[in-house]
Amino acid sequence: MFQSLVEKMNAAFKKFKNKGKLNEKDVKEGMREIKLALLEADVNFKVVNDFIKIVTARAVGSEVLESLVPAQQIVKIVNEELTNLMGGTNSKLIISSKPPTIVMMTGLQGSGKTTHCGKLAGMLKKQGKRPLLVACDVYRPAAIKQLEVVGGQVDAPVFSLGDKEKPVNIAKAGVAHAIKNGNDVVIIDTAGRLEIDEAMMDELKQIKDEVNPTEILLIVDAMTGQVAVNVAEKFNELLDITGVFLTKMDGDTRGGAALSVKHVTGKPIKFIGTGEKLDTIEPFYPDRMASRILGMGDVLSLIEKAEASFDEKKAAELEKKLRDSSFTLDDFLDQFKQVRGMGSMEQLMGMMPGVKPGDLKDAKIDEKAIDRMEAIILSMTKKERTKPDIINSSRKKRIATGSGTTVEDVNKLLKQFEQIQKLFKQFSGGGMNNMAGKMFGKKNKYKK
Repeated sequence: MFQSLVEKMNAAFKKFKNKGKLNEKDVKEGMREIKLALLEADVNFKVVNDFIKIVTARAVGSEVLESLVPAQQIVKIVNEELTNLMGGTNSKLIISSKPPTIVMMTGLQGSGKTTHCGKLAGMLKKQGKRPLLVACDVYRPAAIKQLEVVGGQVDAPVFSLGDKEKPVNIAKAGVAHAIKNGNDVVIIDTAGRLEIDEAMMDELKQIKDEVNPTEILLIVDAMTGQVAVNVAEKFNELLDITGVFLTKMDGDTRGGAALSVKHVTGKPIKFIGTGEKLDTIEPFYPDRMASRILGMGDVLSLIEKAEASFDEKKAAELEKKLRDSSFTLDDFLDQFKQVRGMGSMEQLMGMMPGVKPGDLKDAKIDEKAIDRMEAIILSMTKKERTKPDIINSSRKKRIATGSGTTVEDVNKLLKQFEQIQKLFKQFSGGGMNNMAGKMFGKKNKYKK
């Protein structure tokens, strides 16, 4: 995410750091570098100019120039102003005081509306809501079927009247169905076009007037940069949207859309899509995104991913097993599977402070290692998984053959398991103090 922008911003900050004490000329030269980095990231020209003006005004003050660490002060100012630029604080989905909450999903064709309707429904189900998906795209071939498929994958019902009925009537009937069946959220999948046209916007206005949505979210592809911002500006002008959902944030995104859309439309980014799977949806936090752009990591999002992936009941069971020294290879595999549920290792490493996108460019992150580990463990007998000490040379050969790996792979896995066991034994007795729970999913009291 934002690899090129992160690298260029860090290069600009290095110039400040190499100077020691700074004067006004040094600040302006550094700001020129930051301005070029933002423009190359496809950030709106006016947005860049306004941003640089604000940061420069703060950076040439006595707070920075007379500081013992002026470079750090400038990074702090840039971080604060990037956060302000993207909205300042997290903007939550508005929930209606009188159910159902109606969310109208809009956007151009190909922006990922249908898939992200499913993602939003899946996220809301985890929060205890009962969403209903309403199929109002009657033009795109198989659009209704696609919504039914994603609805099935996240276990959310789909309301449809086929592709012959008018979308406004489908939306109205869908809301009535939700009220009758106790669905507290209605997510309306509307039709898009390859470009904004009068017929599409008239249809969206009719749906808006008929169902009075709580939220009108615009789905835009973050990889299209300034084009996404222009689309957002037009949709906002014609529909008065309530928020933006940026998709494909895991791709080679330059950052222009994320950094421009709030400033240009006045409407917040509410969610981001970070992958193809239906659970790759995140609330948008301006402060966390600013930290990522400046290479400071995103520890809070990392903690939240851990909390979502790790089961507290399992954590308690694991803690007991560690205390009783009954931790098996099945438990070992289960923990790695939960880590994988948090996302790819590259994504997780990118959230660590000090790890910049460029640092991972040549890193050999083997995403299939857990698959091999699983194959090896499942090729063992139940007794071997419980008591790996009995695994001798002939057993290792059999396990390697059965898992399609090598004896060396089997040895490496057994060595890792042995090291983990030794580590846990060091915390036995009173020192254990719920260590497993802390490592594997107990809630973090410092979370925002």
